[in-house]
Amino acid sequence: MTLAADHRFETYGTSHLTVLAVFAVGVVVAIVTGRRLSGGASEQAVRRTFAVVLLCVTIPLQALQLTPDEWNLRTSLPFQLCDLAWMFAAHALWTRHRLTSTITYLWGITLTTQGMLTPDLASDFPEPRFLMFWGMHVLIVWASFFLVLGLRVLPTWQTYRRTVAITLGWAVAAYVFNVVAGTNYGYLNRLPSSASLLDHLGPWPLYVVLEIAIVAGVWALLTWPWTRPRQTVAT
Repeated sequence: MTLAADHRFETYGTSHLTVLAVFAVGVVVAIVTGRRLSGGASEQAVRRTFAVVLLCVTIPLQALQLTPDEWNLRTSLPFQLCDLAWMFAAHALWTRHRLTSTITYLWGITLTTQGMLTPDLASDFPEPRFLMFWGMHVLIVWASFFLVLGLRVLPTWQTYRRTVAITLGWAVAAYVFNVVAGTNYGYLNRLPSSASLLDHLGPWPLYVVLEIAIVAGVWALLTWPWTRPRQTVAT
C-alpha cells in the first residue's frame, strides 16, 4: 500500500509531537492513579480493565499485519520487543506478577520509549496503523509507570537478572531467524534505515554489543533505587 506524501508520518511533525505531549500527561495520570488505587478495593478492577484495553488495541494491530495487503515477512511477524512487551504488560496488569511487571518496566521505559522517539512508521493520523502503533507503545509505557511507580510492584535484582536473561534469549532467537529469513527484527543484523540512537554506536556488530552493555547498565540503575532501601533495612 502506497501512501500519499501528505499522509506519511513525519518524525517530530505535528502528529508526533501531539502524541508525545499526550503521553507525558498520561504518565503523570498513571502514577497518581496507581498510588491512589494501590491496595484498595477497586485496584484489581482498574488493573484488569487496563489489561483488556491494551489487548483491544494491540491484538488488532498484530492481526492487521497478517492480512494480505499488509503482510511482509520483514515486518509483520511479532518478533520485535514491543510485540512481546505488550504481552508481558497485559499479564502484569492482570496478575500483578513481579517478573512481568519488571520486564514491562525495564523494556517500556528504555526500549519502547526509544521506538516512540524515533518511530519506524509511515502512516500518519488518523490512519488505523498510526492509531494502533501509538496506542500499543503509549499503553506499554503507561503500564510500566502505573505498575511500578503507582502500584509499587517493585523490581528486584532477581527479576532484573531474569529480565536480562529473557532479553538475551530473545536476541539470540531473533538474530538466528534474521540470518535464516533475511530479516532484521530488533535491528540485530544491521542498522535501521531511519535515523536512530543506534547510529551513534558504530557499525555492526559493535553497536549490538554496546547496546546490550548500555541497556543492561541502565536497567541496573533503574532497579537500584527500588532495592537499596530494602538492603539498608536488612543490614
